[in-house]
Amino acid sequence: MIKRTLYFGNSCYLSKSKNQLSIELGDDTKKTVPIEDIGMIILDHYQIRITNAVLQSLVENNVAVLTNDSSHLPVGLMLPLATHSTYTEKLKYQIDASLPLKKNLWQQTIKKKILNQAALLSQLDIDTDRMEYWASQVKSGDPDNYEARAAAYYWNSLFDNEFRRSRFGGPPNNLLNYGYAILRAVVARSLVASGMLPALGIHHRNKYNAYCLADDIMEPYRPYVDLKVLTILEPDGFDGELTTDVKRQLLEIPATDIIINGNDSPLMVGIQQTTASLMRCFEGESRKITYPDFN
Repeated sequence: MIKRTLYFGNSCYLSKSKNQLSIELGDDTKKTVPIEDIGMIILDHYQIRITNAVLQSLVENNVAVLTNDSSHLPVGLMLPLATHSTYTEKLKYQIDASLPLKKNLWQQTIKKKILNQAALLSQLDIDTDRMEYWASQVKSGDPDNYEARAAAYYWNSLFDNEFRRSRFGGPPNNLLNYGYAILRAVVARSLVASGMLPALGIHHRNKYNAYCLADDIMEPYRPYVDLKVLTILEPDGFDGELTTDVKRQLLEIPATDIIINGNDSPLMVGIQQTTASLMRCFEGESRKITYPDFN
């Protein structure tokens, strides 16, 4: 079952009542949502009050809790320390993963990322011969950095030559940043559920980044965010502002329909298949990560 994503952008009081999230709004309106049905909560207002009982229950049910900064962009993510029954054993497999295995997994990841980017460009009637060639040339660990070559062509083709993908760049970077933050939280949540520590990446290894593995595994899923941003940009007169309506549309990303293993699936459920397959690779049961085929 696809879990719900809840967004709170106004003053409210969140408490727990009989395994229900009780929501009291400023106009005295009250609502309840079963905590077991929630996959992610986004807190986007300084006057949100939340009880520790709620936070404890959210963590116990593997709910990702995102909190936003003054620019309304995600700045913090709360996840459970461990949700898998054999977490310590599985963590050891992750820590002991060999360098050749991690390089092979990164090769698979980048190849699929480039192919999914190419599939999106193809939908827009943009030539993808170079993208497909670069994907075929990715070696273990991507030492030739075909990821960067593909990215340069991809962004110039997707928007225009003036666009520069940057965390602090102008629109639509703000929309992409918000969408990627949601995607990152979904991936991190699923990694924890599969018994892994999101901080230990297969390629990313920035000492200031607590979500290196999430940043690795989300790569082939990024085009789904890009497509959502494109659909938001289509209407005439869009000024690039991250409005409440825009955020509402970006919050639909976890429910995006994808194809994985030849079957239709919501993105959030598909990511669970991806992280489960990654754990099997760490355990030595497989050498292949299951990623979606962009359609």
